[in-house]
Amino acid sequence: MRKFLLLLSISLFTTIAYSQTGNIRGFVYDKNSAEPIMFCNVILKGTTIGASTDINGMYNISKVLVGDYTLMVTYIGYDTSTVNITLKKGKVITQNLEISESSVKLNEVRISAERSEMKTEVKAAAIKITKQDMEMIPNIGGEPDLAQYMQVIPGVVFTGDQGGQLYIRGGSPIQNKVLLDGMTIYSPFHSIGLFSVFDTDIIRNTDVYTGGFSAEYGGRISSIMDIKTIDGNKKEFGGKVSANTFGSKLFVEGPLLGNGKSSFVFSGKTSYLDKSSEILYKEPILYFDDKGLPYSYTDLYGKFSLHGNNGSKINVFGFNFQDKVDYEDISELNWTSQGIGSEFILIPGNSPVLIEGNFAYSSYDISLDEEASPLRKSGIDGFNMGFDFTYFQPKGKIKYGFDIHGFSTDFTTYNSVNSKIEQKENTSEFSAYINYQFNTTRFIIEPGFRLQKYTLGVSPEPRLGMKYIASDRLRFKVSSGYYSQNILSTTSDRDVVNLFSGIISSPEEIPDQADGNPYKNKFQKARHLIAGVEYDISRRIDFQIEGYIKDFTQLTNINRNMTSNADDEFIIENGVAKGVDALLKFKSKKLYIWAVYSIGIITRNDGEKTYNPHFDRRHNMNFVTSYKFGKNDSWKADMRWNLGSGFPFTQTQGFYENLTFSEGINTDYTSTNGELGIEYAELNEGRLPYYHRLDASISKSIKLNKNSELDMTLSVTNAYNRENIFYFNRVKYERVNQLPLMPSFGASITF
Repeated sequence: MRKFLLLLSISLFTTIAYSQTGNIRGFVYDKNSAEPIMFCNVILKGTTIGASTDINGMYNISKVLVGDYTLMVTYIGYDTSTVNITLKKGKVITQNLEISESSVKLNEVRISAERSEMKTEVKAAAIKITKQDMEMIPNIGGEPDLAQYMQVIPGVVFTGDQGGQLYIRGGSPIQNKVLLDGMTIYSPFHSIGLFSVFDTDIIRNTDVYTGGFSAEYGGRISSIMDIKTIDGNKKEFGGKVSANTFGSKLFVEGPLLGNGKSSFVFSGKTSYLDKSSEILYKEPILYFDDKGLPYSYTDLYGKFSLHGNNGSKINVFGFNFQDKVDYEDISELNWTSQGIGSEFILIPGNSPVLIEGNFAYSSYDISLDEEASPLRKSGIDGFNMGFDFTYFQPKGKIKYGFDIHGFSTDFTTYNSVNSKIEQKENTSEFSAYINYQFNTTRFIIEPGFRLQKYTLGVSPEPRLGMKYIASDRLRFKVSSGYYSQNILSTTSDRDVVNLFSGIISSPEEIPDQADGNPYKNKFQKARHLIAGVEYDISRRIDFQIEGYIKDFTQLTNINRNMTSNADDEFIIENGVAKGVDALLKFKSKKLYIWAVYSIGIITRNDGEKTYNPHFDRRHNMNFVTSYKFGKNDSWKADMRWNLGSGFPFTQTQGFYENLTFSEGINTDYTSTNGELGIEYAELNEGRLPYYHRLDASISKSIKLNKNSELDMTLSVTNAYNRENIFYFNRVKYERVNQLPLMPSFGASITF
């Protein structure tokens, strides 16, 4: 009875205490631009109560006892800002703050936003990328680019400078979901693998989840790249103009209505490498054609944002990305990606719930016109809409929401005997999720559940992430989950080089299992398990090591062995990707070092044999360093060296004359000339040579006036002119290499 009364008293006291509390929330902005400040600390002065801002610059402090407080925000490189508040019972105070860049230059950065987040989020198999991070990589052509930074992330395999694709911990490109402010981007990288479609200056933050991601994300079985863009300067106009030997760019931002609550962003960049290479690089690359490098692209992006007094906001954005590869008299490839979308954040008056939403429409069309075969083309277009609700608690948060996605696909190609293959489909997806995060002094526990409803069936997907904070320096993390997706690429995992990559929805007609029974699900499925350790060796040095297993339990692939319409168009495979990634990072005011080593094994099984797909790279190393020097650190030298073991390929066993019997039984096989047939060895039993490449750049920054700066960059790609193989022409017995030594110079003016 005493124990019951004691528990009742504690419960009653807790209820009374919570009834005497309120919530404090708001946004932290840069005073000069009104851009949100991510991951700064907001605390109640004189207490240990506080919170960090998220990627939107929002903080939320829940269940605070009523009374008078001084709210204080601190962030490295900024002056401290304070404001007095009075919290009343049951009320939610919305208090926004502004902070200014500090006039006192710090000698060293003692804490970082990324390290702070490591202690408040599970973030297993996750890398955070900011604009400052991308500037540490050698600026090929004078401008930093997300594509170049992605290549140095642990677990990422890049298949080459031309037509190169990113394979993330065993997942092919179509299994990696790329989001731009909530919109799905189907082709984020250009055919020349040095550049992405995204301008670095529009990116606020990029989170890359290489596996084990939470229930908030779905629709892919390998990885997520979540890109958030800036809103633009709400107080004054600014921008950048740049030009280099590869291309040029214009970026502008500023207030829209002059009320400090609206802004716009515009970015346009284009490549003229197909023209400049004819002059600058003609001699070293005659193996392409007499016109030099055949690559060109144009990327346009625009955004308008409106903000409310309490931090609520809505934005509308649109883009048009175009890519062209023109091998004269051989083939011409074109693709276009375009879309329009909207994203909003709603802060209810007296509720601790944050409401986020998005709506978008986009399309992607690609075509390949080859001299020796009919036109191939593929297109996907559709809409997506989603709502997310976040409820903040004293020791965590609950986030839940739903997504609706509808799209149509149109695909036409021809097989090896020129039989036409086409698919036109309309499909829809619905998903709902809930994710709960609970924080204690030592543990962060994040269970979640996602339900994916496809036209072809339902996929229940439990997720779990955990982190144990052993000490201020040492943390252990683990994450796991089930994943699914309903689209696939028309590029087979067996293809070594294929610039044409169409997208189709999962087919209803697929082969049965080996035992003759049909598959329960028509879509692709996978299971992930990630485990790792984070250790802060010192204030400047971080070390991380992670092991992973991705079990691809069901994969739908194009049947490249199809020789007649009677054969199955698709095959069902399974596979496993497993490996270990280690990352060592050093960061001080002048010197930045990033060293990565990855070892991995990827296998596929098609029911008859087990093989290694063409992106199975056993060993991969990246070493990046950036050093600032000179007066006011106006000089910067960057270097990146990549070493990768050889990819698998299928060797040639012999040649023969192939009689096609084009006239059927009337064909005179004694006098008809056949086509050249190739007898292949076992699938991917050979290995290409090791790949390695050194890129370097040096840049000089000159202050023109208070708001203007001139940057000049001299860079070189493949500095010691390594002859890395692109592909091998079996018939002509000719080797074609990746990009040779390519110097470039660029200049930009920021205003």
